[in-house]
Amino acid sequence: MNRTDVPSGVRSTPWRELASRHALLPLRIFLGVTFVYAGLDKLTTPGFFAAGGAGSIGEQMRGVRDTAAVPALVDLALNAPAGFGYLIALGELLVGLGVLAGLLTRIAAAGGALISLSLWLTVSWAVTPYYYGNDLVYLMAWLPLVLAGAPYWSLDALIRSRRSRRTA
Repeated sequence: MNRTDVPSGVRSTPWRELASRHALLPLRIFLGVTFVYAGLDKLTTPGFFAAGGAGSIGEQMRGVRDTAAVPALVDLALNAPAGFGYLIALGELLVGLGVLAGLLTRIAAAGGALISLSLWLTVSWAVTPYYYGNDLVYLMAWLPLVLAGAPYWSLDALIRSRRSRRTA
């Protein structure tokens, strides 16, 4: 942001410019840590990948099947609950690590948005009022990172700067 980008009447300061440049960093850290934690939690919870039983992915899917916005997604997951559980857990882990490192950030954020969308349409669809369900909030939180990526403090920025030095 340069001084010409500041609306008239607003004085630009180095602090404002720094804050503006790094505004998405707290969101990136929060979503990255949360998704890494969610993936690791699934991978280390005994019985999570079972087709049935307390706390299993199969039991959770059967519990939300009739209230899901798209029951066909739940039916698809119930065809192979362990495989679906591993897919979600590894997806969360890779998305979280990608966003934390700022590597292929837009793609990682799109993956996070897709996971959040699928969970909203299945697991938290019936939560009322809708703002009590966190999956919709996560979906909306991913969108700024899909749009902006990670222009600072990221491997994407490092790679971009090295490429620009080579072409200069």
